[in-house]
Amino acid sequence: MNRLLAALLAATSPLSAAQAKSAPTAEAPPGLTLEQALDLASATAPSLDAAGAGVDAARAAQAAAGLRPNPILTVEAENVAGTGLYSDTKSLEATTSLALPLELGGKRSARLAIAAAQRDRAFIEQAVARVDLRFAVTRAYAEAAASERRLANARDQLRIAGEGLHAAHVRLRAGRASPMEVQRAELARINAQAALVRMERSAETARFILAQRIGQAIPGALDAGWFDRIGTAPGPLQPLELTETLALAAANADLAASSAQVRLARTQRIPDLTVGAGVRRLEATNDSAALFSLSLPLPFLNGGKAAVGQALAEQRRAEAQRRATAQEVAQAIAQAQAEAANAAIGAETATGPALAAAEEAARIARIGYREGKFSQLDLLDAERTLTETKAAAIEALLAYHNARAQLERLTARAPDQGDDR
Repeated sequence: MNRLLAALLAATSPLSAAQAKSAPTAEAPPGLTLEQALDLASATAPSLDAAGAGVDAARAAQAAAGLRPNPILTVEAENVAGTGLYSDTKSLEATTSLALPLELGGKRSARLAIAAAQRDRAFIEQAVARVDLRFAVTRAYAEAAASERRLANARDQLRIAGEGLHAAHVRLRAGRASPMEVQRAELARINAQAALVRMERSAETARFILAQRIGQAIPGALDAGWFDRIGTAPGPLQPLELTETLALAAANADLAASSAQVRLARTQRIPDLTVGAGVRRLEATNDSAALFSLSLPLPFLNGGKAAVGQALAEQRRAEAQRRATAQEVAQAIAQAQAEAANAAIGAETATGPALAAAEEAARIARIGYREGKFSQLDLLDAERTLTETKAAAIEALLAYHNARAQLERLTARAPDQGDDR
């Protein structure tokens, strides 16, 4: 851009900026909003169905863990189908007994503790599924909105290129331009047409991906106002109670389950009793007699020591994994906070002074080219700068929304373990 153009831009940019601020803006009614997209996605998401089934399974497992062993009914027939005195049923001895296993050492409460930890883990996984779905839908929505902006930008560039070609023909007929200028303008129009085709394909793909997420076709345009809105840039990095995050809550649930498993392994070393009572009928004398039984396993070959050692090793691993998760979550949140803050600043800059200056420079260059004050190279340079600045503004807004979505995902709070869900 030559010195005359730069000087003119410097002189008129403040005025244009003031006019832009004072001019009233009419916001178009929003189409499909992000919240509507999230509601539609939540109603049809397979991941939420799977997470809900996992919760149901954990509840059923918890109910099963609290059940006591079933009694055992035994019917025996002795001294039958033999030889001699035992060839028929004259010497039959029939015994009917009922045995009841008795769990000792707190096995049932240990099972319940494991089931409770697994239930809490299932609820956390359900919350993670919701957060991941929101993150995915938000990213898909932002990408679709960005593709709409890219498409609109490509259409503008094609229109501007067509106007530039028309101006070049007018200047050629007036003898103020060479055929080379017409060829350059034609090349710019061809490139703008190719860019428009690419942007149309990208926009169609982005809308298709979003439609797959929400489970239905997108009825109209997206909420352009949402894509333009930039929240307050985050301040200095704030410490976060990591135990409130989903990742740490999941690690804590895994640790609780492993600790309960250690407890269960230790209780397994205590043998269970089986007590029984029954009645025996002696066919030969037509008499009946009561009987009682008591059985107790002898843990000579398998005392459960190996199982306890395995459970303790799993507990140590869960504890180490929890510490590693705490470090990773703290680092990820700090990085996400920084990226969100930087993205907010970048989006404000790209959509504010930089874009206004590029638009004003392009406007001046078009007027000056038509009036013969600027060369075609000045015009092409100004248009290229405007295109790049608009593209940078779109990408900056997209980066901002993605950074905010990632930060919200990392800082999502775990469900309250005390509620009834």
